[in-house]
Amino acid sequence: MNIFILNTGRCGSMTFVAACRHIDNYSTGHESRVQLLGAERLAYPPRHIEADNRLSWLLGRLDAAYGDNAYYVHLTRDRAKVAASFARRADFGIMKAYREGILLHEGAELASADAMARDYIDTVEANIAHFLKDKRHKIDFRLESAKEDFRRFWHWIGATGDIEQALAEWDTRHNASVA
Repeated sequence: MNIFILNTGRCGSMTFVAACRHIDNYSTGHESRVQLLGAERLAYPPRHIEADNRLSWLLGRLDAAYGDNAYYVHLTRDRAKVAASFARRADFGIMKAYREGILLHEGAELASADAMARDYIDTVEANIAHFLKDKRHKIDFRLESAKEDFRRFWHWIGATGDIEQALAEWDTRHNASVA
């Protein structure tokens, strides 16, 4: 069984993967196949946990490849904090791609960085919610209750390994934005 951590980004996905590295019976990755195209992009090994916020743009293909045969985690964080983190990154990465490539806004003059970030979040969250509406194997996971939710996740997937080390990862901020 494969497990996909669906998320907007800026919500703890790297920490989630760091915690999953303490699981013995699954491999894990963060954006591990982003450089690939076609069927190879989604050809994850069996018993693999993948966190990649770009999957929210590939959900039709993810459904065709895995459908209801995978487990899905919807990872979220306080919306205002995610928006603030993305607003600080308005000129590069996914925010620049969203603004210039998806919305075709050439500059920040049409919307504030915060408004653009909130629009991005709303779009991705709607895509994920629509995708998950008919999935049997799904759980919600909030960064604000990460340790409790990770313990539930651990048991849900039948993980083996060092759960205490995994839970300790949530005490470290991985890939934190500079305020």
